[in-house]
Amino acid sequence: MSIMDSKIEQLRQMREQARLGGGQKRIERQHERGKMTARERVEKLLDPGTFRELDMFVTHRATGFGIEEQKYLSDSVVTGWGQIDGRLVYVFSQDFTVFGGSLSEVHAEKVCKIMDLEMKNGAPVIGLNDSGGARIQEGVVSLAGYAHIFLRNVLASGVVPQISAILGPCAGGAVYSPAMTDFILMTKQTSHMFITGPEVIEAVTREKVTFEELGGAMTHASKSGVAHFAAEDEEHCLGLIRQLLSYIPQNNLEDPPFVPTADPEDRMDEALKTIIPDSPTKAYDMREIIRHVVDDGRFLEVHEHWAQSIIVGFARLGGYSVGIVAQQPMVLAGVLDIDSSRKGARFV
Repeated sequence: MSIMDSKIEQLRQMREQARLGGGQKRIERQHERGKMTARERVEKLLDPGTFRELDMFVTHRATGFGIEEQKYLSDSVVTGWGQIDGRLVYVFSQDFTVFGGSLSEVHAEKVCKIMDLEMKNGAPVIGLNDSGGARIQEGVVSLAGYAHIFLRNVLASGVVPQISAILGPCAGGAVYSPAMTDFILMTKQTSHMFITGPEVIEAVTREKVTFEELGGAMTHASKSGVAHFAAEDEEHCLGLIRQLLSYIPQNNLEDPPFVPTADPEDRMDEALKTIIPDSPTKAYDMREIIRHVVDDGRFLEVHEHWAQSIIVGFARLGGYSVGIVAQQPMVLAGVLDIDSSRKGARFV
């Protein structure tokens, strides 16, 4: 074997090692919890064969507490770019099999590089979050990494779409950045989002609360309004991200994608005559009207479970993407309360 062949073989081995993350046993544990690995999520999200990974061979630079003896290629996050429906997107996917997906200095640098590229090239960024927060062994250096990410969240706001998927138990610093992004998706039963966990709550307030009650998908989708979508599982969640991106532009200078439709623009729908009752005191479902009006009856509702007296979401008319805000007579006669007003305003 020549020197060049040996170097190529070493490169192949390093790639295989990087793809294993924290090792086969931890990958199996991830699957047992009903969760995909970081790279499986990226492959499922993007168009086949389009993912290009960055910084695959980096490792953390920390010393102390024995952490210098535990080094994994790629550290605890997978970053790169790819395509969704042929459109450029940037992605970072936190790897829970490596230090619980915790954020190190190197982890933050990888995420910041992706966010800088996203703003330079005017493309959406998608964060697949599965992290326990800051890496405590790195101390203030890890916390500074969050500050750099938060700055880029603010600078990118209103410039390019920022989408966050919460796919595991995210706490502390791991949820501050997603909370500043445009859309948040969570998976039922497997994802949690809170500033501090149930044990700390009990120690401070003496109140016992479960993970699901404190920061589960339905808690944030129906009570706090933090989550825009509550998915049944990770596959459903990644599919929702692809669907959502089909309605929104690449950046603030472009238009949303036009999708040709066979639904005629001058179509007449006789059903609309019967949906609204003759009596003004009787309720009806506004969703039925929306589905009869929009192209092919397709409506992507946002904040479906929160402030249900108002409906917001995306659809198409004549192939063009539109946002819809409608009062829902079925819930509280469609009145505007504080939450429904915030819901409508945030969507607009």
